[in-house]
Amino acid sequence: MSNYLKGSRFSAFFIKLIILISATLGVSAASIAACIDNVVLVHGNTGDPNDWDATYDELLRQGWTTNQIYRPNWGSKSCAACNDHSGSEETPVRNAISSALANSCTGKIDVIGHSMGVTLAAQQIIKLGQANNVNTFVGIAGAYRGLLTCGVYPFNVSSTTCASQGLSVGSPFLDSIFGKKIGNRVFSMKSWVDQIVCGSGSCLVYGVHSSQIANENASYTYNLGHFGLQLYTAPDQVALIR
Repeated sequence: MSNYLKGSRFSAFFIKLIILISATLGVSAASIAACIDNVVLVHGNTGDPNDWDATYDELLRQGWTTNQIYRPNWGSKSCAACNDHSGSEETPVRNAISSALANSCTGKIDVIGHSMGVTLAAQQIIKLGQANNVNTFVGIAGAYRGLLTCGVYPFNVSSTTCASQGLSVGSPFLDSIFGKKIGNRVFSMKSWVDQIVCGSGSCLVYGVHSSQIANENASYTYNLGHFGLQLYTAPDQVALIR
C-alpha cells in the first residue's frame, strides 16, 4: 500500500475518532471549530446593551455564539452628567472583561467600545493588567483626548462627567490612561461630523482628532454621526477583530 493511501486512511480514521469522542462528550464538531475570542461590547454614557444589537447580530452571523458575547450594562440611564469613570460605573465593565477572559477558549478577548465606553473599557483593561490578553481593541466615537465641551481641567468643568474622573481635556483620569497599552491591536473609528466629540465646533484636541487613540494601529473615518458610527459600522467592527 502506498504511503499516500496509508496517510489518507489514517487521516480519515483520526477525523472519525475526533467526531466519536466529541459526540461522547456531548460536544459538537462545530463548537470545536469555533474556538474564537470572546467579545466585550461596552456602550456609551446613558446607553444600553441593546445599543449593540447591530454588532451582536453581525457577530452571530459570522460564527460567534451568544455565550461568547458580553454586553455589560453600566451607569445612570437618566443623568448623563452624573456618570464618570469611578466607582459603580466601573464594576459591570470590569466584571464583563474578567468573565470573558475566564471563559475564553483562546485565552484572549476582543473589546469594542462606543463613546464613553471606549475610555471606560480602556481603564478597566489597564487596571486589570490584561492588555496583553486583549487581541483587538476597537474604539468607536470615543473622546480619548477629552471633550472640549467639558472644558480644560480644572477650568470650566461643569459636571461629574467632565470632572477629575471624567472627560475634560487633561483630566487626571484621561492622563492616567493616555499612552498605555490596551490591546495587541488598537483601532479607532471616528467622524468629523460627530455631534458629541465635535460638539464644540472642533474635533481636535491639540491638533489630533479626539477619537484617535495613542499608539493605535489605524484610524478609520466615516461620514456618520455619533450614534451612527456605532449602528452602521457593524460589519467593519467585526472585520477588525477577525
